[in-house]
Formats: sequence, structure tokens, C-alpha cells
Amino acid sequence: MSNQEPINTFSSRIVVLPEANIDTDQIIPARFLTTTTKAGLGKVAFNDWRYNGDGSLKADCILNIIDPTEHRILVGGNNFGCGSSREHAPWALTDYGFKAVISTEIADIFRSNSLKNGLLPIVVPQDIHDKLTKNPQQRVTIDLEACELRLEDGTVFVFQIDAFSRQCLLEGVDAMGWILNRVSSIEAYEQRTGKAAA
Repeated sequence: MSNQEPINTFSSRIVVLPEANIDTDQIIPARFLTTTTKAGLGKVAFNDWRYNGDGSLKADCILNIIDPTEHRILVGGNNFGCGSSREHAPWALTDYGFKAVISTEIADIFRSNSLKNGLLPIVVPQDIHDKLTKNPQQRVTIDLEACELRLEDGTVFVFQIDAFSRQCLLEGVDAMGWILNRVSSIEAYEQRTGKAAA
């Protein structure tokens, strides 16, 4: 069972990484995949973008400049999260501080892994993406109950997410956690149907 931060309605500044085809190896290089825990992976998120060879921070990398507690929404270029399948990618992003990723296209496996691990992937059309990237310091609001992305200029975009993933994100649980939260109801149903069968 995985407990994660519930997502409901929150506002945050965005951070824009406009490059297309940001793959999972860029999000977290393969040499960091030996761990089976999420804790601490935020330090190596986008490791090769953020650090010099000697381990010092790159002063011009936006991820080293922003405050992760104030910038919880990542706006990526097209085809975000492509490449190999690794749950460590959303683990690293959430441990860094992100709660949502927005792009015009998000790779299917990365999207699936994100939904299972407390990271909300939102696919938007090009015009919405342009509004985000042209004003990279704006604060936007995500309302998961209403499935709305609200931009600073008043634009409201209704995004798509399946009902089960949405409920898990709202509750802050993975699929196993969702089941465990309903054990009493499951047991009551089994008792009713068991007696009926007897």
C-alpha cells in the first residue's frame, strides 16, 4: 500500500521545461534505479540537467533556482515521459515536490505510472500549452473534483482522467490502498452473499 499526498484543489506557480521528448532517463538516469524506495529521489530528479560533473549545482538550471514548495506544477514539452518504463520517474518528480505534469502529449506508460504514484498528468491542447509557456511565472489552479485547470488569465480547461484514478488521487492512495479503505464494506458484502448462498 502506498500513501501519498491527496490531490484535490490547489494553486501553484508553474515551472516550464519546454523541450520536447523529455524521456524517463532524463527525469531520472538509469544509474539511480537501484533503490526501491521513493525517499530522496527528488535530489536526483533531472540529475544531469542540475549538476556539474563534480556534483556542484548548475547555476543556470531553472530547477535549481525555483522553490519546489511554490512551483508544484511542471509544464513539459510535447511527448513528455517517453522512453523506458520506470516508476522511479514519477517517484523522483513527486519527491522533488511536483503534484502535476502538464503537456500536449504524455507517454502512456509514464502517465499510467504517474496516476498510480500520486502525480497528476494533464494533457492540454496546443493553445492552452502556449498560454502556459508564454507566461511561465503564472500561478494556476488545479481542481481535481471538477477536473478543471484554471489559468491566471481566467481560462478554464476541463481535462480528462478516468474515474478510478481520480478517486485514488483524491484519497491519496494507490489501488491497494483504495481496496484496504473498503475492507469493512467488502467483508459486509461477503457476509451477506455468503449467508444468502448458505
